[in-house]
Amino acid sequence: MVVLEKWGERVLTESEIIRFIQEDESSDKKRFAKIGQKYYEGEHDIRNYRLFYYNADGQLVEDKTRSNIKISHPFFTELVDQEVQYMLSGKEGFVKSDIPELQNELNEYFNENEDFTSELYEVLTGAITKGFEYMYAYKNVEDKLSFQCADSLGVVEVRAKDTEDGCDYVIYWYVDKIAKDNKKIKRIQVWDKDQTYFYVQEEDGKLENDESQKINPRPHTLYRKGDKDELYYENFGFIPFFRLDNCRKQFSGLKAVKEIIDDYDLMSCGLSNNLQDASEYLVVVSGFQGDNMEELIQNTKTKKLIGVDEGGGIDFKTVDVPYEARKTKLELDEKNIYRFGMGFNSAQLGDGNITNIVIKSRYALLDLKCNKLEIRLRQFLRKILKVVLQEINDRNDTDYQQKDVYFDFQREVMTNASDNAQIEKTDAETEQVKINTLLNLASTLDQETIVQNICDVLDIDYEEIKDKLPEEDNLVDAQNEIDNVIVEGEGVE
Repeated sequence: MVVLEKWGERVLTESEIIRFIQEDESSDKKRFAKIGQKYYEGEHDIRNYRLFYYNADGQLVEDKTRSNIKISHPFFTELVDQEVQYMLSGKEGFVKSDIPELQNELNEYFNENEDFTSELYEVLTGAITKGFEYMYAYKNVEDKLSFQCADSLGVVEVRAKDTEDGCDYVIYWYVDKIAKDNKKIKRIQVWDKDQTYFYVQEEDGKLENDESQKINPRPHTLYRKGDKDELYYENFGFIPFFRLDNCRKQFSGLKAVKEIIDDYDLMSCGLSNNLQDASEYLVVVSGFQGDNMEELIQNTKTKKLIGVDEGGGIDFKTVDVPYEARKTKLELDEKNIYRFGMGFNSAQLGDGNITNIVIKSRYALLDLKCNKLEIRLRQFLRKILKVVLQEINDRNDTDYQQKDVYFDFQREVMTNASDNAQIEKTDAETEQVKINTLLNLASTLDQETIVQNICDVLDIDYEEIKDKLPEEDNLVDAQNEIDNVIVEGEGVE
């Protein structure tokens, strides 16, 4: 976020736009976000790991002869994808309403709209990876609101004063292409509540108007009525950017596990280096004929000859690889990565008794993390829902309110098929006992009461079938039919 010191109803100057972008790009928030993005893409700090030693002159120099394997272990990628997939694992949609007409409208925008689901997936991934992510609204060719993810690394919020209550401008920039001599061509958009200004910039050069945009500045929405050439426009009346935060301080999910992942990389690569250098040995020399240590090293590696005096000698010694110690440390690091990263460790071993209770217990931390994210996701979706309901009401002349809509995230957990079959069998047997008890009371209670209670047990709407019931009591036949249904149901697994 950038704070505008002197404020008025005016357009940002070119120098201000460049300054705001530079200040935002160098901020701590964006620096931490870039680290999270790198780790999600598997670019860990181990890539920059170097080995040094002191030479015979006491100078610290880089050792380019020893093995220096650099392997990134993308645990963070798995943790992020787990959280996003688990959060959106429900198949019935998550934007719900008890009003059928409104539900049909909402399905077109959210539940049955694959474009929105795809963009929401990207927003969630970016928010967890970088700490925050944006989605912006626009009108599609069908004159309906659509939404697209905007990379938070290229979004700058400009406010008249340091406050979280909305922003006065949003600067959105991205690298459009790489031109000759590897020069980056940036496209820059400046959004206010009425229109958008378009600029183009080569590297860090001067800001120029974007000639590819025929109308610049351009209202938020442009359209034609029928076959007329005359253009009409509409403005949203607000800046159509919505931000989803991973937490209150906008920290990446990497913050809790970065050091542990780095340690795992170091231990694993160290073990690889040890194994790679296992064929190497230490040379113990006595009575060396020479005064240059570099000469000794060179002769050992190339000529395989070392000159010694009459009382001298040479011995080659190997060093044992600390395999067990490194293996134990790797296992401990992996365990802590999933513990403090609050993820599901699919490689976790058990005692072979994988019941539904055991499976759910392994999802406990992931559930807890998703519960925290769900709170912010609901707030985020409420802001989007507000503008969607406004468009639905304007188009259909209705008066739907926020209270008419709720969010229902049904997160799916894999289960044990044998446990599920046993649970269904137990439920069927319980239903049979209840129904038999009711039928045994037939001589005491009236038929209507008996049938109503049987419908409750079988989850049948009594009001829908009461007109089809026989006028005379025929509970014996009913009991036989119910027994047959239950017996058949018990055989199904």
